[in-house]
Amino acid sequence: MKSLLLCVPVVSISLWGQAAPSVPASWDVSKSVSELAAQVAKLKPVLAELTPGAWVEQGAPEAYVAQWQSSMQELDYLDQAARALEKQPEKLTAALDLYFRLQAVEWRLQSLSEGAHKYQNAAAGDQLAQAVGVHATKRDQLREYITDLAAQNEQQLAVMDREAQRCREDQNISRPPAAPAKKNTKAK
Repeated sequence: MKSLLLCVPVVSISLWGQAAPSVPASWDVSKSVSELAAQVAKLKPVLAELTPGAWVEQGAPEAYVAQWQSSMQELDYLDQAARALEKQPEKLTAALDLYFRLQAVEWRLQSLSEGAHKYQNAAAGDQLAQAVGVHATKRDQLREYITDLAAQNEQQLAVMDREAQRCREDQNISRPPAAPAKKNTKAK
């Protein structure tokens, strides 16, 4: 029984003296994600002012229309991903989903900004580029959070693995030796 109590993993300790990553508190992450979601929500009206259909009439590629439509849809998905991370800020997959969606939207909107400059007017393109640039700090914070959260999870898994290995060794040491196999004593 004594060996069982020693085998309870302690995941909050750091690895062999290494400093644990500084992952922000969940309420800080939720607040930051909420602020990011509010900034991203401001992109939709700016995006709605673009007229990529009219651009095509001026010789722009049809791809701008598809980019505009997918950007509008992706902003909705981005909002859903932000809400999911707000609810479960410790969930690495939710953080990654939000980050990748944010990155995809930025790439599309950058292209649309260039199209707006060329085919609509420079002010529309600048307004979109500025709206995208506003959340760059939050995006960088999210990337740093993902890195720290992944490092923390890896450290916790390493500690749990070492503890499990130690418990297996302790069980093998404390286990009585197996009785020798009985030989068949019946004579033929």
